[in-house]
Amino acid sequence: METIISGLKSGTIPQHVAIIMDGNGRWALKQGLERSAGHVRGVDTVRQITEIASQLGVRYLTLYAFSTENWNRPQKEVDILMDLIVTAIERETPDLIRNNVRLALIGDTSRMPDFAVDRLKRCISDTSASTGLTLCLAISYSSRWELTDTVRRIAAEVSQGTLSINDITPDIIDRHLATSFMPDPDLLIRTGGDMRVSNFLLWQIAYSEIYVTDTYWPDFSQLDFCNAVALFQKRERRFGLTGEQVRNQ
Repeated sequence: METIISGLKSGTIPQHVAIIMDGNGRWALKQGLERSAGHVRGVDTVRQITEIASQLGVRYLTLYAFSTENWNRPQKEVDILMDLIVTAIERETPDLIRNNVRLALIGDTSRMPDFAVDRLKRCISDTSASTGLTLCLAISYSSRWELTDTVRRIAAEVSQGTLSINDITPDIIDRHLATSFMPDPDLLIRTGGDMRVSNFLLWQIAYSEIYVTDTYWPDFSQLDFCNAVALFQKRERRFGLTGEQVRNQ
């Protein structure tokens, strides 16, 4: 693994990797287990991927942990997920601090149980002095929620006279997004094989490279992550330019 890491570090490391962690339930059912067992196993994968991302020099890792649509799942599964997410983060916080990892959260926290919000805020505070990788959890998140919230806040500023309609630009929108504290993702990874982005960071992934694997999240390994980064390094990112223009820059 060290040889692989060294080889990747000689190329361009994506500064921000976002991951749609899909396939926990399907993994569990395939093993003859309840869906909740897949979520439990998925926590181990989060730990492994956070570790390898930090080793490679990734600055931001955003994990789609719970969408606003997930509130519509069976209540038992929702309750298990909420408790699992919070308990796992609390358990991992000492290691995050030791590894200089800062925790962040994006999402509609008004829909989350108070116990979950309070406990996650404590973990975020405990890791706030870390200066390495930022691990951003998207919980109770969806792009449509985020963009609606952004439009409301911009509209309020226009109404109050602190912002002119003519001053609204893509940069102004960026500053009002939940992700304003980090750059847009360079690489978007989706596990579980589905070819969709599921209402995740729709504004931010406009020029992200996309990597989809059939591997379910509980089986997604550090080597799988390295393979995704290796493929990213082979791609030519043109941002609307021609390949010749990019090569001549």
